[in-house]
Amino acid sequence: MAVRPDDPARRLALRNTIGDALRRSARKHRDRVALHFGDRRWTYAQLDGAATRLARILSEMGLEAGDRVAVLGRNSDTYVLLFLACARAGFVHVPVNFMLTGRELLYIVNQSGSRALFYDAQLEPAVAAVRDEARASIYATMESLLEAVKASGDPAGPAAAEGAGADDAFAAVEEDQVVQLLYTSGTTAAPKGAMMTHRALLAEYLSCLVELDIQRHDRCLHALPLYHSAQMHVFLMPQLLVGATGWILPAPVPEVCLPLIARERITSMFAPPTVWINFLRHPEFDRHDLSSLKKLYYGASIMPVPVLEELRRRLPGVAVYNCYGQSEIAPLATVLRPEEHDARPASAGRPVLHVETRVVDPAMRDVPPGELGEIVHRSPQLLVGYWDKPEETEEAFRGGWFHSGDLGYMDEEGYLYVVDRIKDVINTGGVLVASREVEEALYTHPAVSEVAVIALPDPKWIEAVTAVVVLKAGAQASEEELIAHARQHLAPFKVPKRVFFVDDLPRNASGKILKRELRARFAAAAGN
Repeated sequence: MAVRPDDPARRLALRNTIGDALRRSARKHRDRVALHFGDRRWTYAQLDGAATRLARILSEMGLEAGDRVAVLGRNSDTYVLLFLACARAGFVHVPVNFMLTGRELLYIVNQSGSRALFYDAQLEPAVAAVRDEARASIYATMESLLEAVKASGDPAGPAAAEGAGADDAFAAVEEDQVVQLLYTSGTTAAPKGAMMTHRALLAEYLSCLVELDIQRHDRCLHALPLYHSAQMHVFLMPQLLVGATGWILPAPVPEVCLPLIARERITSMFAPPTVWINFLRHPEFDRHDLSSLKKLYYGASIMPVPVLEELRRRLPGVAVYNCYGQSEIAPLATVLRPEEHDARPASAGRPVLHVETRVVDPAMRDVPPGELGEIVHRSPQLLVGYWDKPEETEEAFRGGWFHSGDLGYMDEEGYLYVVDRIKDVINTGGVLVASREVEEALYTHPAVSEVAVIALPDPKWIEAVTAVVVLKAGAQASEEELIAHARQHLAPFKVPKRVFFVDDLPRNASGKILKRELRARFAAAAGN
């Protein structure tokens, strides 16, 4: 028998929202420092109190429960406060990639039906350019919101703790309500807003705490974009729930991150493979004492095994964790733990606490170990649907499982291997080739710093395996040399037909390589 208390007092006592979780942490860790940003720092009590006051300020601006609030901003303490305030008041936070402008920005603001658009003052030109067509009616800068919070009670003073013990002014907020719309990257179609509830995110936070060994004494660096679900929901938010201390930086710039790690004795950091590669290649990497780093997390895209081996060699005291997932699952689905890397360095690990994962054929039958199929999930961490896109929602959940769009396989012991995005698999002469396998082969060449393998149209092969390569500083290699190297490691049909050299690979703000841009850029050249 399903039981749902109809008494508001009982519902409030039983409720478990993100705002409730923050308040519990603030009561327990009251005077510990939660966050540093520039010369500002926030204790847990101050952070919780400021979130409550900002929630009230937003309500006074005319926002009501369920209203969508678009946020266009770089990493800052105010960015975190705004998410926490939305969660506490029952507003739906809509993070927007701060690099978007024009029609892309306008699409997310209008498709989400955002009533408010808050933004960094330096991004005012992007907002001004779309304001006439945007349907939002409330605008303010992040800086003005922070000033309003300060004016409502000194964040540095003892009164700031009132939020941790104040009566709940937002009792109507419930855990099954949507708290955030996470927009997908829109690599093949218009971005979709994944509707994430308080319940889904809190289930994922517990998975992160259990699987990633997040602890109270951690000193965490948050340098990847907070609009992206990985940095916000796999690391920053779970760490806030256990009393860890974090440093927020605007971007993962080696010249800034490396000395900060040494100075503040940072113990954990997350970055995608492209960022770790950038760190390894930077001349400052070996000039700073990075021995405080104990937990190194990577994800967002596949880590080449040679790069992983180099990281472990140059940071011998660090434990490495591979985090795999996507925004729609909040976003952590599987983890390869440190003790599992030696035997399976190319694996994405096993499903986390709250996730069940299968690899299936088109008829939704489990494929045998070692055989390729689509990765599908069941989990309380999942989105409840795509905002205003019922057909896409139905397709994503067909068969009662969420379809990831990733191609992979499992071994006999249930470890997952992610081979490629289904859309990135190359059909060459009627045979399918995973781009990752070709990339792994090229990464073993000593001159190669980065590589992306793509499909380009070809009259003979349908799609030609094509490599786009960044060479290490001062290194040299020809197209013929790299093709010959690949031929030593790959079957003939997997060997690249062409190799193009570039100074850098295009990537989004979360570090993912934008293969669609490479396909567009080199399509004409491939036809020559």
